[in-house]
Amino acid sequence: MKKLTQKILSIAFIGATLIGFQSCSEDAIPGEGEELTQAELKTILTTDEIAGTADTALAELFVGSSAKVSTAKEGDCYMAEYTETGFVATFNNCVLNGTDNVNGTVTVTYEAGQEASSFTATYQDFYVGTVKINGTRSYEITASGDQTSVSFTVVSDMSVEMEDGSIISENGTKTFSITFGDSLETTIFSLSGNWTVEADGNTYSVTTLEDLQGNASCEFITTGSMSVSKNGLAVTVDFGSGECDNVATIIYPNGATEEITL
Repeated sequence: MKKLTQKILSIAFIGATLIGFQSCSEDAIPGEGEELTQAELKTILTTDEIAGTADTALAELFVGSSAKVSTAKEGDCYMAEYTETGFVATFNNCVLNGTDNVNGTVTVTYEAGQEASSFTATYQDFYVGTVKINGTRSYEITASGDQTSVSFTVVSDMSVEMEDGSIISENGTKTFSITFGDSLETTIFSLSGNWTVEADGNTYSVTTLEDLQGNASCEFITTGSMSVSKNGLAVTVDFGSGECDNVATIIYPNGATEEITL
């Protein structure tokens, strides 16, 4: 389980990288009479950044839960109480991998199998710095029998309250996966899914039309496409057909195209 969890964390980091590449391309997408601004893009990505910190905490505690016995574990800044069906963890000013302080309680229930593990985390007034998380995130982790590939699917139904009192909500599914090859070129990572973010009276929807893919030897996404919609007005972003370059193509609703540099 520990080795599998380490692979899961690798996927999470790759997923964050993929989302970062999205931000580069989406920043320049105008609509007919509208545009998707950099500030709006930051809003779209905020929940991932914050939830990523929470996921890091869960990864460490999930390893400890593999014994599946009723026990307590106390770290430098948290207390976790394990049962046969999950655990309840309370954090008190934890700093995880250089992140903001983490405070609050999360309840996790899980099921585990030989090839897949799944668990649901319920956050109740869970703070990352001055930002508060409420809601659920359900995870399913699947590894191939020969351990050559692993996928990490997250279903979110959560709200994030910022320091100024504004609220961002996210609902949807994302799947990060990686297939390990004999070289960097043959080690493939991908992101797929569809999710919706609501903030400041606007609704933003992202759907991968073809899985966004790349390999470990290239810093850019090399294939795949996605649709980005703001209040119903959608554009398509095409990342190419396999070349390792920093170019993507935006396709507008009227069929016009624009090439951008990432």
